Amino acid sequence: MTTDVFLALLAFAFVSSVTPGPNNFMLLASGVNFGFRRTLPHMFGIAGGFFILLLAVGFGLGAMLVAYPPLHLALKVAGGTYLLYLAYKIATATTLSDREGGEKPLTFLQAAAFQWVNPKAWVLAVTAMAIYTDPAAPFLSVLLVAVAFALVNWPSVSVWAAFGVMLRQFLSDPERLRWFNRAMGVLLALTLVPLLM
Repeated sequence: MTTDVFLALLAFAFVSSVTPGPNNFMLLASGVNFGFRRTLPHMFGIAGGFFILLLAVGFGLGAMLVAYPPLHLALKVAGGTYLLYLAYKIATATTLSDREGGEKPLTFLQAAAFQWVNPKAWVLAVTAMAIYTDPAAPFLSVLLVAVAFALVNWPSVSVWAAFGVMLRQFLSDPERLRWFNRAMGVLLALTLVPLLM
């Protein structure tokens, strides 16, 4: 992979990681409701889970989904159902949490596992592997794609959690927080629209 191609890949990874999607809407809501420190495992889970998803797609899982459409459909249904469940949980959250009790942010493992049912993550993984891998050097190019995303993914998604933290003071009013969480739940559910089309 040439330097120009790798830089283009980094730009693609940055834009696709920082733009709105299920992960970023959940991080914004988590930053508001739990603060930055308690959202760290969620952020690292996204980065780690997506890194492994990229490797799996690059080393053949994407081809398997194309070869077995029922498996792909099952993944879509499971992902959509779980996404709607998370949207509901966010929309019905009612209080800011600074304590360990009560509602809890996603853990590292929950966030990592979510990447496997996240429609945007699958589209990005398949697209990145299709565009940026080199058939002449499949192992190295798959690894480079995963590393490029690892370099930019965590800093990109952490911006959303930080923005949520900046909104905490404004949203300390229970009514504003209730409306914010409802809006985040609706936006998260709307990320399913491209999947349904």
